Amino acid sequence: MLNRKNFLKRAGLLSAAAITSPLWPFFAKQSTANTIIDLHAHPGLFFRKDTDMYPGDQALNQRLADIKNTGVKVVFMSLVADSPLLVRTPTGIEVKGSFAKGDGWAEFQKQLKFFKDLIITQGFSVINSYRAIDTTATKILLTCEGGDFLDGDVNNIEKAYNSGLRSIQLVHYAQNNLGDLQTQPAVYNGLSDFGKSVTKRMNELGMVIDVAHASFKTVADVAEITTAPIILSHSILKAEADRPIAIRAITPDHAKLVAQTGGVIGAWPSGFSFNIEDFADNTMRLIDLVGVEHVGLGTDMDANFKPVITSYSDIKTWAELLESKGLSKTEVNKILGGNAQRILKQVLG
Repeated sequence: MLNRKNFLKRAGLLSAAAITSPLWPFFAKQSTANTIIDLHAHPGLFFRKDTDMYPGDQALNQRLADIKNTGVKVVFMSLVADSPLLVRTPTGIEVKGSFAKGDGWAEFQKQLKFFKDLIITQGFSVINSYRAIDTTATKILLTCEGGDFLDGDVNNIEKAYNSGLRSIQLVHYAQNNLGDLQTQPAVYNGLSDFGKSVTKRMNELGMVIDVAHASFKTVADVAEITTAPIILSHSILKAEADRPIAIRAITPDHAKLVAQTGGVIGAWPSGFSFNIEDFADNTMRLIDLVGVEHVGLGTDMDANFKPVITSYSDIKTWAELLESKGLSKTEVNKILGGNAQRILKQVLG
């Protein structure tokens, strides 16, 4: 367990690689506003509407009330591009089948309609620029988990952008044509040529690039190309090899790639951690490695595996635990949302 002495000794400064990054001037100054930003969530599994996996409007409405009542300011609300191809089993997610040409884009349009019908009608507004963020109401940043919906056409990025999308997680569980995943054998040895085109176009448009679920080599390729900070919206550092879903945890070198762009890793409160205190300890390990400026929160709310944060009200407990382990209130506020807010300011404009 980390104490304050060890934390200050080993994590008071960023890694040398991050400090020497050309992006250092952009992230040296941090927001300390007490703003909660969730880098990855699927409230009420809204994207599964009209399937037998959708728990119903009541569950969704309860989660939306949870968001409003606990003062969350920004939620990265995620569609799931490959959702029709995924089957949850007792041992994890399995991929069944693949998309034919046009199927991915059609699924994106369907889920986008669910989003508008189920979320926007509840009074939430969508962030189109950094100026849209304020401290008076919860805002939604629309993202999509997996670039499968692009159908291999870089022009679809701008179409999605015009629909309100401001972030894309390049890969998910089904192998697509953007790059390699953590959970599938390598196909491209990292980022594909199409994935490189997508990375560059997202930079041009001002979209947040999310490398969650991507292999180490894919993240390395994105980090080499990008001209803006990236996020890894929901993961945690590796620990014992026999921990649940350990395949989705990342190595220290993997985490440092994100930090070197000035980016942020969303600490992931999944069943990888035994409980919320263990999650706080795992968060501290991440902070100890990459520095407090590069850690945020990605709850994966309502689609997580045995979550240790099951309500947005639990975030207060997590924050208090981080303070008890040696962080100042200013440092905790960076993790809760200040770091993510800095990313949004730089990327969205």
